[in-house]
Amino acid sequence: MPATATPPWQGRPPLPHHHLRVTHQDRDQVVEHVKAAFAEGRLDKDEMDQRLHQAMTARTHADLAPIMTDLYGSRPATPAPPQPYAAGPAPDGGERFGAGAAHLLTLCGLFVAGPLIMLLTGGRTSPYIRKHAVESLNFHLTVLGASLLLMVTVVGVIVLPFLWVLAYILPIAGGAAALADGEFRYPLTVRLIK
Repeated sequence: MPATATPPWQGRPPLPHHHLRVTHQDRDQVVEHVKAAFAEGRLDKDEMDQRLHQAMTARTHADLAPIMTDLYGSRPATPAPPQPYAAGPAPDGGERFGAGAAHLLTLCGLFVAGPLIMLLTGGRTSPYIRKHAVESLNFHLTVLGASLLLMVTVVGVIVLPFLWVLAYILPIAGGAAALADGEFRYPLTVRLIK
């Protein structure tokens, strides 16, 4: 009798890549590529929604491969993540300033109007400004809607002050990120505007 038993997997050939289970990071990379393809006009809204659903429910790499094949040909199912703001070169100083203004104008009393102005002016020519202006506008619309709803509740008396403190702190962080050529996502935001 041998001293040790042979493990059942020993001697088998390794599983092909497409049978391996996907990680959350694998799914997130595919989602980013699908969103980038939608932003570039290579997919319509229905195709994007269908592919996002497939990506989020994928269990193996074989499930992810069809999502990416017609976008990237025979490349692997999870290529390197796309460059941010792939529509053009890195944002220059003016674009960073405009994106920062989309966040920071809200501190000057232009609560919803500041991001909206930046979206309608600089956002028309710069994807970088548009991205930050949309993010800021969605956050401030969420705060405004939540404030109106919370005013008529008992819980609102406790939660509303914290909400407004966040509404003054988070735009500073967003403005700093925009000025430093970075990404910023507001937490607990209903993203109505794309």
